[in-house]
Amino acid sequence: MDKIKIIGGFPLHGTVKIQGAKNAALPILISTILFNDQVTITNIPILEDITTTLAILKELNLEITPVSPNTFTFNSANINKFQASYDLVSTMRASMLILGPLLSKYKQAIVPLPGGCSIGQRPIDLHIKALQKMGAKITIEHGNIIASAKTGLLGTEINFSKVSVGATEHVMMAGVLAKGKTVIHNAACEPEIIDLANFLNKGGAKITGQGTSTIEITGVESLGNTNYTIMPDRIEAGSYALAAIATKGEIVLENVKQNIFGDFLTILEKTGAKLKWLNATSLQVTAPKEIMPVNIVTAPFPAFPTDLQSPFMSTMLCAKGDSTIKEEIFENRFTHVPELARMGAEIIIQDSHSVLIKGKSHLTSANVKATDLRAAFALIIAGLVAEGETVVTKLHHLDRGYNDVVGKLSGLQAKITRDQ
Repeated sequence: MDKIKIIGGFPLHGTVKIQGAKNAALPILISTILFNDQVTITNIPILEDITTTLAILKELNLEITPVSPNTFTFNSANINKFQASYDLVSTMRASMLILGPLLSKYKQAIVPLPGGCSIGQRPIDLHIKALQKMGAKITIEHGNIIASAKTGLLGTEINFSKVSVGATEHVMMAGVLAKGKTVIHNAACEPEIIDLANFLNKGGAKITGQGTSTIEITGVESLGNTNYTIMPDRIEAGSYALAAIATKGEIVLENVKQNIFGDFLTILEKTGAKLKWLNATSLQVTAPKEIMPVNIVTAPFPAFPTDLQSPFMSTMLCAKGDSTIKEEIFENRFTHVPELARMGAEIIIQDSHSVLIKGKSHLTSANVKATDLRAAFALIIAGLVAEGETVVTKLHHLDRGYNDVVGKLSGLQAKITRDQ
């Protein structure tokens, strides 16, 4: 079992290049199913979830050719399989997004019920009901979603009962080749939604309203060849920014954009951190002498992102007062709290959705296990400030969303290694 070992107490200094956004890349790669001609995509992050997605697409006989480590070409001309394997889909929730594109273009699909991080129920009913309203016939048998649309999907009005990034992406992809107009009400507004729409539009789709709560998709006959560069990963960038603040360091985030962060940067400034844009794609983050406590509530974009809640908790352990976190997106997303407690963190779980964090916790080294993707980075931040050598295991969670963490943190002067 791989282990990361961290000797705490060293401020982060230097420059780190941010990867392409995992949460944008996954639906964009999946949507290559919809295209008739070759597509070239750059700035693809090298992560386990990306490897899984590529394997699922190859199972369908979609041709994938590497051009460079972060650039691939995709050609769907030879797709002749419409069923994904359980072994692949069970590891990653986003893989169920192949359902809509397969239905839209090939009128059939069989997809096992998805897996992924255990951070709440994350029901798929929004996805299923939306596709059914578009004319799909769907049953669930033997752990598989079995779907067909013999005459093709039809554009319609979709009113989501709650904001869902995945469901918004799913309907967008399904609607691109559907007959007529599809309108999504209460759509997600995340930058990754905009990135997907921009990619599809570049190939000939007709999508408007992305980035607002109402998105309109007018169906087209086909999508043609295109080239596209995936947006920067705002979650990875935020994770390193929080690590710099916790360790009282100063770093520069490279390959970022000002319009992808929403309210997150304002929250960072409330901690006392100084933020300075050196140019359009480089952000300098300087930690304050004293980290101020900040209360946050996770909510859909542009509010504080749920994926940065866990790393933020570790940073608030270093603040000079108490703070609170209210998690409004997922239940069961405080599973890392007992692991932080093993390091001396004082965190009171008030209920299933809120915690009280006692600032100035004296963190000491311990052996800890990552409980989900973002919790893994939270434990690393705690290790960076803890006294002694911390050992983090269950790294398959980390590898799903962060590329070369040890290399990047070592480049920022952290004392960190990874071995078996």
